[in-house]
Amino acid sequence: MKRALVLVEGLTEERFVKDLLREHFWHLQLDLAPTLLTTKRVKSGGSFRGGVTSFARFENDARRLLGTAGTALVTTMIDYYGLPEDFPGMGSRPPGQPLLRVAHVETALKAHFGSPLNFLPCLSLHEFEALLFTSPDELARALTQPLQAPSCAEIRAQFPTPEDINERPNQAPSKRIAALFPAYRKALHGPTTARRIGLDKLRSKCPHFNRWIEQLEAFAEG
Repeated sequence: MKRALVLVEGLTEERFVKDLLREHFWHLQLDLAPTLLTTKRVKSGGSFRGGVTSFARFENDARRLLGTAGTALVTTMIDYYGLPEDFPGMGSRPPGQPLLRVAHVETALKAHFGSPLNFLPCLSLHEFEALLFTSPDELARALTQPLQAPSCAEIRAQFPTPEDINERPNQAPSKRIAALFPAYRKALHGPTTARRIGLDKLRSKCPHFNRWIEQLEAFAEG
């Protein structure tokens, strides 16, 4: 059984890996183990976890994982939206499509760590909530407001893929969901909705996410 250590942004991504991705990869003999980013350590020994506050904090956790990974793959699941400007590649992003811009940052991130073969940076484009727009109907049902499905579908129809829903402060996927569903709680409703949609459908509509899954499958089978 191979292992992949997934450095995740918060509890939502941790649950998503455990509840949806782990089963898929277990059948491929790959054990996915999510690890939460540590955002603050205190002398008493406790940690406040979740969120990307600076590249320095991310780098500490990533290097710690890489240093103890052995033959395991180290990968990430953190949001491209709101990524601190001190991350490698953020200041030199090319103009153009979001896929090109996020790929540029991922490449710069890998290069910063010396391009180790067992490091696979992945940034969620633009954030985890983009995946939920794969199925406006399931999103509305999961929030127990099925009458909001047409409004979700209207947002989805404006973009080529759910991952193209943009990174402007008030128009990011999470902000749009919160506007339609004030009761939305990311860690509760996000993984539940994704599980209802299903991995196959998420992959079919979200090419950047699918590429990450393909790379993990290649590691499992290689």
